[in-house]
Amino acid sequence: MRPDEINIPINWAREEGWNPGIHDATAHYAVDPAGWFCAEKDGEIIGVVVGTNYDSSFSFGGFYIVKEPYQAHGIGWKLCEKMYEHVGDRNFGIDGVYDMQDKYASRNGLKFAYRNIRWQGTASGNESSRLVRAEDVPFDLLLAYDTAHFPAERSSFLKHWIRQPEGLALTLMDDGKIKGYGVIRKCFDGYKIGPIFADTPAIADEIFNGLTAPVSGETIFFDTPEPNVEAVRMAESRKMVEVFGTARMYSKYLPSLPLNEIFGVTTFELG
Repeated sequence: MRPDEINIPINWAREEGWNPGIHDATAHYAVDPAGWFCAEKDGEIIGVVVGTNYDSSFSFGGFYIVKEPYQAHGIGWKLCEKMYEHVGDRNFGIDGVYDMQDKYASRNGLKFAYRNIRWQGTASGNESSRLVRAEDVPFDLLLAYDTAHFPAERSSFLKHWIRQPEGLALTLMDDGKIKGYGVIRKCFDGYKIGPIFADTPAIADEIFNGLTAPVSGETIFFDTPEPNVEAVRMAESRKMVEVFGTARMYSKYLPSLPLNEIFGVTTFELG
């Protein structure tokens, strides 16, 4: 895909009801421009898929959409073949539609890891003097903390993600060390929180409240790994309602990550 076409998957995802962030394309594309693929017919784009190679060992896929008149004609499979050529021998992950996991397993060899839950609610937070804007924290410290909670270093993504328009990224520091950080961003419908990485549930709660304080009364969405029971508790205690779920799947192995410190998934399209 060309740079002037990268908002097409974003807009299609909106039409599918996935409610992506309004400014997601810039941060996504910066990671791996060569991983954005489309199918064309008579000059019209009829299908898209993105396979983001973070480094030599890890990749993540998303935005897999074929326009309805062209479905069930093998176009999606051809797109995936091209994407998998790009992914190569890397461990490849997705957040797939939960009910489709058997198909992903049989056709793509992906293995189920756990479920992610999307929660919807109304923002009602409060500010904390302990929270500082992530862009004011030394970037090398933030990157190191992020990398400890993600399967790869993603510096180009993080630089855009914490500074995107209509978004807010907050970090909790203690004695010169990062103890947690989170991001909230404007979506086509309300706001999404992601990620929230934190050393403890109390810190995650404090970050959640700080992120939602400026958008009090707005609709918010929060994607939690189901194995993190404290993350689920955070959503339930705020009277949030489960509205969607995905199957986190990998082609090779479940990355060794501290799931008990991963309270909010960054994005279902990028892991």
